[in-house]
Amino acid sequence: MDSRLQRRVQRYGWDKAAAHYEKYWHRQLAPAHHQLLEMAALQPNERAIEVAAGTGLVTFPAAEAVGTAGSVVATDISDAMVTFLGAEATTRGLSQVSATRADAEELVFPDAGFDVALCALGLMYVPDPLQALREMHRVLRPGGRAVVAVWGARQNCGWAEIFSIVDRRVSSEVCPLFFQLGSGDALLQTMKLAGFGGLVAHRISTKLMYDSEDDACGAAFLGGPVALAYSRFDESTRAGAHAEYLASISAWQADRGYAVPGEFVVAEGRRTN
Repeated sequence: MDSRLQRRVQRYGWDKAAAHYEKYWHRQLAPAHHQLLEMAALQPNERAIEVAAGTGLVTFPAAEAVGTAGSVVATDISDAMVTFLGAEATTRGLSQVSATRADAEELVFPDAGFDVALCALGLMYVPDPLQALREMHRVLRPGGRAVVAVWGARQNCGWAEIFSIVDRRVSSEVCPLFFQLGSGDALLQTMKLAGFGGLVAHRISTKLMYDSEDDACGAAFLGGPVALAYSRFDESTRAGAHAEYLASISAWQADRGYAVPGEFVVAEGRRTN
């Protein structure tokens, strides 16, 4: 997919997903978020930037960790995500949080301005992940650290058929390289190419728990990366896609719900120069 088209798909797709994201994904993504925050070990007074911050599931605990003397700049390509996050920060009284729309491949911030860079499950959607990591490296001070989480290997994510199911109903691939960074040591190697040293990674196995067919389909089609394509489906196309997706996860049906396997990779690196 052309990189400009991919950016538009991601921007407007996440605009569509924003209203549904927390409902369907807060619980499911918690293991990755907890691991990322533990590895980041944010300290009072630190300056952090979060790339692809979404609705703030990582932003707000990060803000609590750095305190009012620190700061968290939350960026996302989606206007709807940024608007939601900014409003929620105001509601929570977190004056140390600011939200701005920014492309991960072109962060609109000076060199060496942050102590920590975070990216929780957003790098898979970027057309050029290496460039995004280079930007994170650039905006960190020497000695600063980056912690990045991505989905793991395709064969370890039972929900992975969602992409081919949607792709068969649209004219272009939705997320053509989604699982690339989660395979083997690809994330670590890409961070190394971006200039990071002191690299460590953890691979986490998890279960995505859904209480019903509606919850499973809501997460897959409304709250995630295929939301834009799904919004253009007619009722018949939606019904067919739902049936095909539920069949793809039927092996993990439990009572009336589902326990679908998933995997995350969380890696840390430091700017050494």
